[in-house]
Amino acid sequence: MVSTDSAGAANDTDHFGFSDEGLWSVDRDALVWDQGLHHIRNNARDSVPRLLDARRLPPIGRLLAVSSRIGWTLTMWAVFERRQEQSPRRRALSKRLQVQFAKLGPTYIKVGQIVSSGEGLFPEELVSEFKLLRDRVPAESFAHVRNVVESELGDTIETIFAFFDETPLAAASIAQVHVARLRTGEEVVVKVQRPRVNQLVRDDIRAMAWLAPKLIGRIPVAALGNPPALVELFAETIVEELDFRLEAENMLDVAAVLARTNQRAIIIPRPHPKYVTRRVLVMERLDGFAWDDVASMREVGIDTQAVLHAGLVGFMEGAMVHGVFHGDLHGGNLMVRPDGRTVLLDFGITGRMTPVERMAFLFLLVGTTTGDVRSQLGALRDLGAFPADTDLDEVFTDLGLDRPMVDPTTLSPDELLNELRELTKKLMGYGARVPKVLMLLVKNLMFLDGSIATLAPDVDIIGQLEAVHTEIALRHGETLASEMGIDMTTAVFDADAVKISMGVDPSVQSLTYRDMQERRDTIRRNIEAKRTRPKLSLRRKSK
Repeated sequence: MVSTDSAGAANDTDHFGFSDEGLWSVDRDALVWDQGLHHIRNNARDSVPRLLDARRLPPIGRLLAVSSRIGWTLTMWAVFERRQEQSPRRRALSKRLQVQFAKLGPTYIKVGQIVSSGEGLFPEELVSEFKLLRDRVPAESFAHVRNVVESELGDTIETIFAFFDETPLAAASIAQVHVARLRTGEEVVVKVQRPRVNQLVRDDIRAMAWLAPKLIGRIPVAALGNPPALVELFAETIVEELDFRLEAENMLDVAAVLARTNQRAIIIPRPHPKYVTRRVLVMERLDGFAWDDVASMREVGIDTQAVLHAGLVGFMEGAMVHGVFHGDLHGGNLMVRPDGRTVLLDFGITGRMTPVERMAFLFLLVGTTTGDVRSQLGALRDLGAFPADTDLDEVFTDLGLDRPMVDPTTLSPDELLNELRELTKKLMGYGARVPKVLMLLVKNLMFLDGSIATLAPDVDIIGQLEAVHTEIALRHGETLASEMGIDMTTAVFDADAVKISMGVDPSVQSLTYRDMQERRDTIRRNIEAKRTRPKLSLRRKSK
């Protein structure tokens, strides 16, 4: 079960993307906890429809507690800060909401974490404040931690561990993490689930499901969906996080993909072969620089642009070739070691595509990089973004996709808002939604996009995308083309098509993150402005 080679180093790196210096090896056939997980995962997914049954009365106490906290927060903000200038006003509201979300517990902390990954989608002040919910949530007492660890592992902390730090290294929505050392000498971290988290999450989902239908038509919906669909999406995402055995299996599956694709620039901590249960996960301890600590990385000679490139390739390879990928990339879940390798952490959310979804994702990428809009629509339908019987030709024409794109930065505030509202209305009319796997893919891509600002703000984005495309094509192009039944010569990277898909004029020669941020700031300012101008389509009408 736990073995090393003659030199004392782990001998499992041929099969998994682990570190070279691990003090135990993982033999998947001999794991104590890796039994019946397929049924456990299916049962978790099957529980979602019952949680979403809006006909059942919600947990009244929980609903009132949440409503009163949020209501009091909005009231205090309206009384004391609503009349301030725009940025201070939003910053004050964001701070108040962050504090209340932390107090409301795991479900709302998780919502805050999702918002914190939405740079460019949500207001900067809200994203900045909600980043604190990634690992700076109020910790549980050590008495609670001891009770969970000992009841799950079946022995006292002192019997299993030579050292166990009572102060958590990090505390987040579902769990907190403690540094420890096993009696056998291995340095580890111990992830411990918060008490009552399972019941709290399920109560919150039931309350959200009861409330969501009553919000239809009452609040602006910016995402492709409606309140009930968004609650369903959230429930599907969080239910599997409540069993750490599933997280440990996710770690092994992603690590296996890294090994099969020979992606050695990214590594994953080893889960312990014995000490993994529903509420406790012991894994090897790996250290590194924080993802945004660029100064320290460069001080020791790390090429941060290479780190970014490896992250882009690793994420895309896992999704494209094997349909498995880390589903919750953000700065708190990544570290960079002194040797330049990235450590992936926290596998509670892991993307798993069916063969149909993976093939649709491949066609979506090919359609995007070659400018084939119809192919993109078909891929989105197969991913579940449109109902299976959607007339794609009608969508193509109705959305004006047969006409050239107008640069959104050239539109006035009201022109832009009108077009966004019209687009959202039409998409919802077709029954468009954001399925779980597509949401995870888009969220990760948004994070990687934002990482360019941190690690390589002056890199040419189009050039970087082409480099990733070329590397994956060289490594897997023939296999992928064979699976898709396409001629590789038709899948050539089209820089102009990519620019158009980003709303950028093809004549633009270079596009850095700084350039993109200026464009986004212009669009955001236009959306927020209070001017009125004639309506103009995002796509020019044919003459």
